[in-house]
Amino acid sequence: MAVLSTMREDIDAVFQHDPAARSTLEVLLAYPGLHAIWFYRIAHWLWQHDLKLLGRLVSHFARWTTGIEIHPGAKIGRRFFIDHGMGVVIGETTEIGDDVLIYQGVTLGGTSFKKEKRHPTLEDHVMVSAGAAVIGPVTIGRGSRIGAGAVVVLPAPPYSTIVGIPGKIVEGERARGDFADLDHARLPDPVARAMGNLVDKINQLNVRLEEMEERQDCLEDKLPVAAPLPNGAVKEP
Repeated sequence: MAVLSTMREDIDAVFQHDPAARSTLEVLLAYPGLHAIWFYRIAHWLWQHDLKLLGRLVSHFARWTTGIEIHPGAKIGRRFFIDHGMGVVIGETTEIGDDVLIYQGVTLGGTSFKKEKRHPTLEDHVMVSAGAAVIGPVTIGRGSRIGAGAVVVLPAPPYSTIVGIPGKIVEGERARGDFADLDHARLPDPVARAMGNLVDKINQLNVRLEEMEERQDCLEDKLPVAAPLPNGAVKEP
C-alpha cells in the first residue's frame, strides 16, 4: 500500500506542476521524468539493501530509456517531479526534500574526489530551472528558486531567488507559499543593480562637491580685499 500511495503522489505531482498533462494514461505512458523517479526508487531500494551493482544497472537502464541519470545512492523525498528531464544528472550524495521541481538539463553535481558528502542538498519546495547547475555540498534553503542557466556554488537561505554565473541571490526571504512562477523576463540583474548603486553614489558625491564649491565661493566673497600702499605694494588684509 505504501508503494501505491507513493506512486499516486508522484502522478499527482505531475498534474500539479505541468499544465500540459491531460490524463493519467498520458502521464503513465509519456512522462520520462515520472519513469525516471520510479526507476530511481527501485534502484535506491536495491542500493540500500547492499545490492549495489544491481541498483547501478537499474539506474543505467533508466538513463538509457529516459535521458535522466539519478545515482541510486541519492536521497529523494516525496512528490519529486522532473519536467521534460533530458540531460538531468543527480549525483550520489545529493539530498532532495519533498515537493521539489526541476527542469531539463539540470546538474546536481560534486567537486570532490573523496568519499564524502560532495553533492548539493535541496530542501522542500525548491525549484531549479532549465540548464542550471548546483555544484558541491551546498544547501539550498526551503522554497528557493534557481533561474535558468545559473551556476550555484554557495549555499542560499530559505525563500531565495538565485540567478547568474556564479549564482547570486537577488531576492531573499520572499513571500512564503506554494510554487510561484519564475518570470525570467522580469528577474533583476545583479550586475546592473550593482552598477546602478555605483552611479547613485557618484551622483551623490557630485551633489556634495557642488555644495562644497558653493560654500567656498561664499567664503571667498566675504574675505576683505587687500589695500594698496603708496609705493604700489599691496598690504595684506
